[in-house]
Amino acid sequence: MTAPRYQVVPQPIGTILTWVKSKEIAIPEIQRPFVWDASKVRDLLDSLYQGFPIGYLIAWNNPTVRLKDGGHAAGKRILIDGQQRVTALMASLLGITIINKDYVTTRITIAFNPLEEKFEVLNPVIARSKEWIPDVSEVFSADVHMLNLVDDYCAKNEGVDKNKVFDVLNNLVKIQNNVVGVIELSNELDIETVTEIFIRVNSQGAQLSQADFAMSKIAANETYEGNLLRKAIDYFCHLAVAPEFITTIQERDKNFAKSEFFPKMKWIADVNEDIYDPSYTDMLRVAFVSEFGRGKLQDLVALLSGRNFETREFEEAIAEASFKTLKDGILNFMNKTQFQRFVMIVKSAGFVSNSLLGSQTVLDFAYIVYLHGRAKKMDPSELETIVRQWLVMAMITGRYSGQAESIMDQDIRQINQIGLVKYTKLIMDSALTDSFWESLLPQEMETSSVNSPYLSIFFAAQVKNGDRGFLSRDITVSTMIQNQGDIHHIYPRKFLKSQGLSRTKYNQIANYAMTQSEINIAIGAKDPDKYFAEIIKQIETGKLKYGGIKDERGLKKNFEENCIPVSMLKSGVMEYDEFLKERRILMAMKMKKYFQSLGEVEMEQE
Repeated sequence: MTAPRYQVVPQPIGTILTWVKSKEIAIPEIQRPFVWDASKVRDLLDSLYQGFPIGYLIAWNNPTVRLKDGGHAAGKRILIDGQQRVTALMASLLGITIINKDYVTTRITIAFNPLEEKFEVLNPVIARSKEWIPDVSEVFSADVHMLNLVDDYCAKNEGVDKNKVFDVLNNLVKIQNNVVGVIELSNELDIETVTEIFIRVNSQGAQLSQADFAMSKIAANETYEGNLLRKAIDYFCHLAVAPEFITTIQERDKNFAKSEFFPKMKWIADVNEDIYDPSYTDMLRVAFVSEFGRGKLQDLVALLSGRNFETREFEEAIAEASFKTLKDGILNFMNKTQFQRFVMIVKSAGFVSNSLLGSQTVLDFAYIVYLHGRAKKMDPSELETIVRQWLVMAMITGRYSGQAESIMDQDIRQINQIGLVKYTKLIMDSALTDSFWESLLPQEMETSSVNSPYLSIFFAAQVKNGDRGFLSRDITVSTMIQNQGDIHHIYPRKFLKSQGLSRTKYNQIANYAMTQSEINIAIGAKDPDKYFAEIIKQIETGKLKYGGIKDERGLKKNFEENCIPVSMLKSGVMEYDEFLKERRILMAMKMKKYFQSLGEVEMEQE
């Protein structure tokens, strides 16, 4: 008979809080940012007071680990669903400080009105009111005597019913006795099953990820300094987007500031670049795949648990080695020289703004490729070429848009098996054939999404070539992208709309071009026949109306740079559908030449 996968055990809330305080159950989110608003904490307490259910908690009983001396030790339980709820209860009822979403240590203080039996987030008005107990944790303090508490309250509120106040506060304390169902996952379950259960669980409408599970596993381990490693991951990612956070670390987490991690990450606070602002998921993924040669984060959870994939047992030695390897991966990720060199490679391919990089996953694997090549001591120029071309190939083919982890797993295993140069060439040659550029890509470009990778790569190609915006004499596409230039409809949107065309039709990406605002405004909603005729007249008369181009040669070059059919200068404006078809082909050919040229890009000096 198969052992049950789980059992549901009703547990009093007080017991769960005791488990957390005694570290019998791990709540890693206490040390990670708490994302609930104070009002949600208030509502949770009110639900408990009213006797309403607050949902199940899910805990995983870690597998029994074989120790070096041959003995066995059971791991802690990890609360994999319900972390925010339990943290909210600990913060409000026990007065424990938490770290908020801005990484600031703070208290969540909930007040209680015994007369109205009402909870509220503490504010200055409530703090001045005698009817409110300003901090509900006072009622739950081990040092408090209920009769004294009631006497003090009644002394401040003359005429209140003392017995009623006593009953209300007594009922409040009794919420610790409210029972919540704890779903305890068996320690006999394999990692794959536990992970599947984990990622199927929804918390406040947001599906939990394998990276969340891995971070929980890391944070819960103090033996191999997982809690410190977790901070390194969180802090680096936060510093990348909020450099001022460095002061918070130095002043409020002095122990971490003295650790080996802080000196190796603090450089990121001086960087104003936002090309690659990694989340903890990105950082975990890159560190794991590059160091372990696997692509699925559920395998990281297994290895950190000490799983031997051959014997299917759990061994402390494997857990210890896995934490060390992950630490190496995290340190490699945040290495200043490597990180900045990678960003430079990305920019050298024309991606001068993160607005051109829609997929963070593509960036992640490009960084994995770079770190792999560095570890193999590849020639820098050859490695840079591979990284640039792989980045573009992955974007333009949507390589990681589906089953990203499975594809990553396949890619890294093949790279390790047959070599980076051979494998990447094999994939790129098979994916980016002449028929792809000449037939498939123009067809795929029949889309209205401004976030399309095809449009981003087209703009990157223009940046790399130093092209100027549509009808601009001097202002480049690169300058406009970095300064929020306009994406203009070559055949004006309002004009096409007046002709009865739908949004998906007039917003085709083949109808887009980077354009200076003043040129865009001058064109407005004009009939293309009219404003193209005026452009030609501008060349003939020298009287500027659209941009600063005065000669036919300059206008022809501008049309070529923006993939506008040059024939329109002689034979007039095409029918809209014919224009789209012709421009898609021109854009695809430009992207093909761009891709082929990426290996020739000269890196700027460090």
